[in-house]
Amino acid sequence: MAGKIPQPFIDQVLNQTDIVDLINSYIDLKPKGKEHIACCPFHGEKTPSFTVSPEKQFYHCFGCGAHGTAINFLMEHEGLQFVEAVEALAARLGLEIITEQGGFTSNNQELYDLLEAANKFYQSQLRNNQTAVDYLKSRGISGEVAAAFNIGYAPALFDLMQKQFGRQFDHQSLVKTGLVTEKSATYTYDRFRNRIMFPIKDTRGRVTGFGGRSINDDLPKYMNSPETALFHKGNTLYGIYEARQALGKLKRLIIVEGYMDVIALYQHNIKNCVATLGTATTGQNIRNLLRYSPQLVFCFDGDRAGKAAAWKALEQMLPEYKDGMDISFAFMPRNEDPDSLIRHSGEQAFHQFIEKAKPLSEYFFAQLTKDIDIASPDGRAKLASTAKPLLSRLRQTVFKDLMFKELNERVGASVKPAATSHNGAGHAKAGPARRALKYTKTRLAIALLIRDPSLAQYALPLEELRRLKSHAGINLVIELINIIESQPDITPISLIERFHGQENYHTLKKLIMWDPPDMDNRELSFKQTMQRFKEDIGKQELDAIIDQEN
Repeated sequence: MAGKIPQPFIDQVLNQTDIVDLINSYIDLKPKGKEHIACCPFHGEKTPSFTVSPEKQFYHCFGCGAHGTAINFLMEHEGLQFVEAVEALAARLGLEIITEQGGFTSNNQELYDLLEAANKFYQSQLRNNQTAVDYLKSRGISGEVAAAFNIGYAPALFDLMQKQFGRQFDHQSLVKTGLVTEKSATYTYDRFRNRIMFPIKDTRGRVTGFGGRSINDDLPKYMNSPETALFHKGNTLYGIYEARQALGKLKRLIIVEGYMDVIALYQHNIKNCVATLGTATTGQNIRNLLRYSPQLVFCFDGDRAGKAAAWKALEQMLPEYKDGMDISFAFMPRNEDPDSLIRHSGEQAFHQFIEKAKPLSEYFFAQLTKDIDIASPDGRAKLASTAKPLLSRLRQTVFKDLMFKELNERVGASVKPAATSHNGAGHAKAGPARRALKYTKTRLAIALLIRDPSLAQYALPLEELRRLKSHAGINLVIELINIIESQPDITPISLIERFHGQENYHTLKKLIMWDPPDMDNRELSFKQTMQRFKEDIGKQELDAIIDQEN
């Protein structure tokens, strides 16, 4: 999308989005009085403290403090930027974005357009290459599933991308998307040649990169797009878009090692599978997985590489683990992977295998004790010294207490956690105390205006309000009134989003959830507040006269 998103369009998207419907498509909301509640999707909990207000079009968690609008929810839950969140909401509403100069920019649209064009081109090439089709058939992939995952084929040519798209797209876009490799200013060549092509999509279904599998065993066997502005391997889950399209809400996710595993399982009606890209699961992968489900099964090959990948996933999981999660590990039999197992033995056999997966706690101690003789003092000391720094990475949870209790029982001594902090990137902050905001006239005026912008008609003239320089926050009151006077029909949620990215945005998000005692009759409260402001102005003027006489 060239150009910028105009503010009126952002208002339209917010006003037409029902935040209850949006959030209910991700988690199960239950009505409670005037609000809806659920267990918070941003931190583990067993008692619901996450509330969504249809009236305010706002969500708030009293456990971890997460709060915001529909845009905030998508940014936090999906990891989107502001513009991407607006685009995603517009897509849900079936709205076409009309751009203009000024506003928020989406700078990467040409790259998205090029990747989608390449995706369609690769699919057309697959239909015309019998060798590639025969390869997919030999792997048991049906035409229907190949179409569902947009599988394609990259011919064995060095300059096909430039010839196909060089006129339609800027040459640097070909380089920036990773479709071509630039050796020098005058020499580029196609990155993917003679490979089955797997488009890698974000949660909105946009192609961000590709994976290519050689069909004649050329090395490397698998090749991914390089790191680009759109594609980040450590932040990507292959198959997450298809899983959510097929199932909607994901109660459990199975994490496998490769594209073919995801596709083979999908073909056998196991559609809750994703793959990380590369051998190591990153901390960001873990956080992305937990956005969609607190129940994860890591299903890796039983060889040395698979076991190393599983242990790496466990290490990345420890700082993210919260009570209520269900994390387990399953390993394929010798010489099998999920793809081959389900093709040889069927869906039921695979399900039975997954149900026997080891819980995180069991797998943790099994791995640490497999080469240690815990019957000896030396072995028990080694177990304690190895396990303690790992378990100390856990948040302060019941699970952490139980794991240290298990360790103490195994070594026959008291092992205490090392001091640790969880304020790093991606770690949830401790839940804030539910302290009431301090009551002030200015805060009340702001809270009333963002709940009912029509109250601005009862405000004092702006030149009078500007005299209240000593009142903290009075400039925000004036700014709100200015916006409302320029757009009398503005809704509360659009009014708040006017301040997105500004210093006062956090203040407004807190005040929309603030419930002071004077909210029952908003018009009366606002008029009384204005009267008190007028009295303050009179007192200021009187004090100034007295000071002058003195």
